Amino acid sequence: MHSCLLPTPLRPGDLLHVICPSGALRETELTRFWQGVEVWRSRSYRVEVPPALERRWGYLAGTDAERRSQLEVAWNHPEVRGILCARGGYGGARLLELQPSLGPTPKWLIGFSDITSLLWGLSLQGISGVHAAVLTTLAAEPEWSQQRLFDWVEGRSLPPLQGKGWGTGVAKGVLLPANLTVATHLLFTPAQPPLQDTILALEDVSEEPYRIDRMLTQWRTSGALQQVKGIALGRFSQCDPKLPNSFTVEEVLRDRLSDLQIPIVSHLPFGHDGPNAALPVGIPVTLDANQGQLSFHPAVLA
Repeated sequence: MHSCLLPTPLRPGDLLHVICPSGALRETELTRFWQGVEVWRSRSYRVEVPPALERRWGYLAGTDAERRSQLEVAWNHPEVRGILCARGGYGGARLLELQPSLGPTPKWLIGFSDITSLLWGLSLQGISGVHAAVLTTLAAEPEWSQQRLFDWVEGRSLPPLQGKGWGTGVAKGVLLPANLTVATHLLFTPAQPPLQDTILALEDVSEEPYRIDRMLTQWRTSGALQQVKGIALGRFSQCDPKLPNSFTVEEVLRDRLSDLQIPIVSHLPFGHDGPNAALPVGIPVTLDANQGQLSFHPAVLA
């Protein structure tokens, strides 16, 4: 995977557009959603919330055509500089069955969880998105995490993230963040970026340990894991076992990953149900398993 281009840094006063490309907004999420919008507006950004945002089609936020149109309209609007995803859920990968018609000017796309599919699709066009809080989770982020996101999209550098190294050396590569479940379903589809020379950053939520095992075993047996240079592990929340005599999720991660003989750092502060540090897609990073650190290098501006 080659390094991606960064969109032009944002400046207060820029116009940002909200989309809901996956699951429908729930009634219980509306307060948190508007709090997230206010976080951006408090930084003097203009945030446009389309009236169709609460559209529902089953468990999706509208039909595939409607949700794809949201993305295309926001991307191709000449004044819009960045796109904020309202929530995750499920449905982003459905938009990639027909390639969205996106103009050549790079723009910021910000989200995580199910938004993995759009971030990966964008990276295939050589454009860096940001794996970071969606609007329904942004207001709950600690101040340092919110500031980290603004620092990155406004053109400032990122400090390293500290975790727990597994003591197997140092690797340099291009960062590819993902939700494990979403990424597993993108493997060997046209939406999967090349895995060579990548540092894979994984998180997940509400998956029992045996399911994590099943997914990582698919990565192993397909040869996908053997292509990456290193693995950065975030939070695997609500993944406590319900089955009797189960491994813990940490035991599964150790069992399925520790024999790969590549640097691995766990307990990094990103993912669901806690601080979700912004991770730029497709930029050069160093993963130091001796020091337990993920550090970020300057990327190329578009």
